[in-house]
Amino acid sequence: MVIGTAIRKTTDRISDFLRLESAGGLLLAATAALALICSNTPLRVAYDDLLNIPVEIRFGSFAIAKPLLLWINDGLMAIFFLVVGLEVKREVIEGELSTPAQIVLPVAAGLGGMVVPALVFFLINRGSGAALNGWAIPTATDIAFALGILSLLGDRVPVSLKIFLTAVAIADDLGAIVIIALFYTADLSVAMLLFAAVAVALLIALNLFKVTRIAPYIIVGVFLWVFVLKSGVHATLAGVATAFAVPLKTADAEGHAPLHRLEHGLHPWVAFGVLPIFAFANAGVSFAGITLAALAEPLPLGIAAGLFAGKFVGVCGASAVLIGLGLAKLPAGASWPQLAGVAALCGVGFTMSLFIGSLAFEGPEYFTPIRLGVIAGSLLSGIGGYMLLRLAPGHVNTTAPRA
Repeated sequence: MVIGTAIRKTTDRISDFLRLESAGGLLLAATAALALICSNTPLRVAYDDLLNIPVEIRFGSFAIAKPLLLWINDGLMAIFFLVVGLEVKREVIEGELSTPAQIVLPVAAGLGGMVVPALVFFLINRGSGAALNGWAIPTATDIAFALGILSLLGDRVPVSLKIFLTAVAIADDLGAIVIIALFYTADLSVAMLLFAAVAVALLIALNLFKVTRIAPYIIVGVFLWVFVLKSGVHATLAGVATAFAVPLKTADAEGHAPLHRLEHGLHPWVAFGVLPIFAFANAGVSFAGITLAALAEPLPLGIAAGLFAGKFVGVCGASAVLIGLGLAKLPAGASWPQLAGVAALCGVGFTMSLFIGSLAFEGPEYFTPIRLGVIAGSLLSGIGGYMLLRLAPGHVNTTAPRA
């Protein structure tokens, strides 16, 4: 009875997650389209002015002053990474990444889907100097957008593949967290890092003392965000650190884990608020004067090829190797062509790729090439994945084909 209830609760959480991400993905597409409309009509001036509005918070001599665009990218995206951290912790402890048998295929696919796109980008940009700093842009997967496309296919796609795609994207997100921490940091402030370390210690103490109220974690997390922002390490990592401290195995008086409550409460705000706002703020690119030749420039071509070809080869190749060696099995009820379709959808980088691009390059001269590459690669991957899944036959058997 207890096991059955636990399985039912896990299934319900997965269903809710997939439903929210799918609807959020469709909203992402709408807000991205709106940004493109604004950028290519007389609304362009108002669009740019909106994103450049100066916003400042000041306490005496201590101030945080940024244009609205950077508040969105540094502030709202910290909330997104808070939810990502909660999802990663939940999946690793009790979800689809909690046992070696469950974790091996999506993690290997996620790793292949990061290494190969980065290699494709490097090969195309190896003689381009500063452009090489964007090597991580095509390594990302936008789970909301990808699941939004999957939702258009209804029951043609088995639930196991949707869970596989989610697990691969979560593995990618974890990789993105590591990449941001290691490669995209500015000059470091030792004093602010020490303050941040104290905040992390407080979060750990809250966890160790089994504090089940969410408010203390959020309050300390806000201070941590400020310290990390001022330290030179990217502020979104504060969201991840806060998430990892929120208890999952400690329940409140009503039997609910704080992590589940916080994730459940924040997820709709992120899916229908944070990510669409980010997409609207970062997807705007003017096509005035842009020709097809612009896509052949190394930076946008490397991003687009990394997302479209690199992701497909990396995810498909890593999966085929593991399944061929008998170390993993195809997701239940799925066929090889369907797995190939999902591998193609992993190339829909969009919000995460745009976000990493905003960290990789500061000069405005890079904004248009990055957005062109991300939009082109994500669009090709989305169309290609949809068509593969639309035309793919159903499952035949769960063993790898013999050579």
